[in-house]
Amino acid sequence: MCKGDDISCPHFELHYNTLKQDLNAERRGFLKGGLFAASGLATLGAGGISLVTPALAQATSSKLPAQRSYHYLPANAETVHWGYFSKSLKPRIEVNSGDIVTIESLTHHAGDDLERMVDGDEGAESVYLWTKEKKGVDRRGAGPTDPAKYKKGSGEGQGVHIMTGPVYVRDAEPGDILEVRILDCGPRPSGNPKFSGKSYGSNAAANWGFHYNDLLGGTKREVVTIYEVDVAGGKSWAEAVYNFQWVPQTDPFGVRHDTIDYPGVPVDHSLTKRNYDVLKGVRLPIRPHFGTIGLAPKEADVVDTIPPSYTGGNIDNWRIGKGATMYYPVSVDGALLSVGDPHASQGDSELCGTAIECSLTGTFQLILHKKADLAGTPLEELNYPMLETQTDWLVHGFSYANYLEELGPSAQSDIYSKSSVDRALRDAFRKMRHFLMTTKGLTEDEAISLMSIGVDFGITQVVDGNWGVHAVVKKDIFAARVA
Repeated sequence: MCKGDDISCPHFELHYNTLKQDLNAERRGFLKGGLFAASGLATLGAGGISLVTPALAQATSSKLPAQRSYHYLPANAETVHWGYFSKSLKPRIEVNSGDIVTIESLTHHAGDDLERMVDGDEGAESVYLWTKEKKGVDRRGAGPTDPAKYKKGSGEGQGVHIMTGPVYVRDAEPGDILEVRILDCGPRPSGNPKFSGKSYGSNAAANWGFHYNDLLGGTKREVVTIYEVDVAGGKSWAEAVYNFQWVPQTDPFGVRHDTIDYPGVPVDHSLTKRNYDVLKGVRLPIRPHFGTIGLAPKEADVVDTIPPSYTGGNIDNWRIGKGATMYYPVSVDGALLSVGDPHASQGDSELCGTAIECSLTGTFQLILHKKADLAGTPLEELNYPMLETQTDWLVHGFSYANYLEELGPSAQSDIYSKSSVDRALRDAFRKMRHFLMTTKGLTEDEAISLMSIGVDFGITQVVDGNWGVHAVVKKDIFAARVA
């Protein structure tokens, strides 16, 4: 069905105008909620504390087109790239700074239950199409695409996330900062009439999970749990439907997968044993968010989506959801923003390897801050992805801040054996120290004392190759401080 995105639809104009009215209503509510000021570009949070200073907001606002535009980017075989970022990808849409875009994102784990997560969904069906003759999206990962060089499939599964995009931001250049405001984020309904009003996600306790070599009894196994989410919002929690232990699967090309090692493999449930008596009476609060939002890096042409880095990517912080703002350093012309790895919920650490991997649709406002306007602002030296909410600032530390540069030509393979929480914590400490000293004018001694008593350091994830630690500081700590 046309959602204002299909120009061939005979009712396209009506659908598009409805979409714009809905987005306008949503945006007006956002403005009234106090998240925007001064033409939507000034201060966030209590007491007007924001990384975007009034002066920067004014400078940025002066460069915006007089008319803001709305865009809709559906997820289908023509608009997604599976398992990699690339500075060479053709943009799927182009936007101006200040524009609003709604982006559909599909989970890469929908093959775990095609009936619930793919069947009847035209976009998902086009992406997950896989017969003996072809795949809807052939390349899945940053690995080789020559059949003589791969064993699992094109891309070799070196990167797993289905990314929608990229979005080209006009006038974006290296050295700029792209501000990404998440205006909305909600689950994608099942396209199967049998499951109307529901959305589903998969949690895989997989071979790359932190737990995998520490199972009781020493018997290794991968277990997938399917969760149900109420799309209408009547229930603010997810409930387990069933789980099953992974057994070897043979894909339509005839390749056997003894473990979960290639994305999108359709699970033949005639081979599995489904356990419906699982997590009875447990209600898991949902917090929809995007595990992977990022810009294309400059260091390599094709980059695995799994390890996060300085341009964002697979950060896997559950706080990157509705109402949050992310700041990303621009590395290539146009920024080339892609969105994927949608989650219904996740805990800090993503310990078993995945979250509740559940398709979502998000609405974003993209604002470009030019390098020439950043001097003297908190964004002047920002060279990593940073998160801002109404109440908090969060820096993201990684085992390697920019692993592509630090580890050299073999970075995309070496990173998986070199990560540690210690390194990620050290990086988060250094970034928070820099943040407090440069944006709040603290001395190093003051910053260190404050970090020990007023900053929470948490393990973001230990499963993405480049492990992550985030540091959270409350904005109201500085409410009485005179700048």
